[in-house]
Amino acid sequence: MPGRRKGLGARHGRQRRPEFSHVRDWIFDLDNCLYPASSGLFALIDERMNAYIRRLLNCDADEAHRVQKHHFHTHGTTLAGLMRAHEIDPHEFLEDVHAIPLDRIQRNDALAASLQRLPGRRFIFTNGDAPYARRVLEAIGVGDRFNDLHDIHASSYRPKPDPHGYELLCERFGIDPARALLVDDIAQNLRPAKTLGMTTVWVDNGSERGNHGAEDSYIDHRIADVGEWLETILEDEE
Repeated sequence: MPGRRKGLGARHGRQRRPEFSHVRDWIFDLDNCLYPASSGLFALIDERMNAYIRRLLNCDADEAHRVQKHHFHTHGTTLAGLMRAHEIDPHEFLEDVHAIPLDRIQRNDALAASLQRLPGRRFIFTNGDAPYARRVLEAIGVGDRFNDLHDIHASSYRPKPDPHGYELLCERFGIDPARALLVDDIAQNLRPAKTLGMTTVWVDNGSERGNHGAEDSYIDHRIADVGEWLETILEDEE
C-alpha cells in the first residue's frame, strides 16, 4: 500500500537511455495504464455509474448512459459533472461505483521489479480515489512500490486534464516538473504536464475513451506497455 515510503528507489539501477537520466520523480496514471485496458474494469465501473444515475435521476438505463457520457466528455469525469449539476457527495459516489471485484486483474511481478529499480520517487496520479487505487495497486502487486498517490480528492475534484490538479501534485510533494515524468494512457492528460515542463509518455493501448488522437507537440514518448517500456530503459544493477 502506498504512503510516504522514504528512501524508495535510492539504491537501484541506472537508466540505459540518456533522455531519462534527468528524471527524479516518476508519475504514473493507474487505470488502463498499470494494467491492461483489456481487463475491462471500466465496463464494471460504467455499470455501477449507470445504476447510480438511474437512482439519482429516477430515469431509465438509456438516459442514464446519455447523462454519464455527457458529463464525462464535458467535465472530464462523470463525478465532476454530477457534482456540478446535482451537488452529489463525491465520497459516497466513488465508494459506490468503485465497489467492483478485481479478479480481472493479474499480479505483475515483472512490473513490480522494474518499478523498484527506478531511481528517485514514484507516484500515482489518478482521477479515481485513494481507497480504490490502493485496492488496484495491491491486486497488481505493486502497492509497496510507490511513495504516495494523488487522487481526485487531492485535486479538489478538478480531474485531469485540468491543470489545477497537476499544480497541486507538484506543490504537495515538492516536485520539480523539469525533473519529472508523467505516464498516462489518455493523450490529452499529458498536455498540462508538458506545459509545466515534465517529460511525457503516452501509453497507446487503445483506451483513449473518446479522445481523438494525440499531438506530437506534447508527447515525448509513445509506448504500448508500461512494464515492457521500463525494462527497455533500465540496466541490470552492477
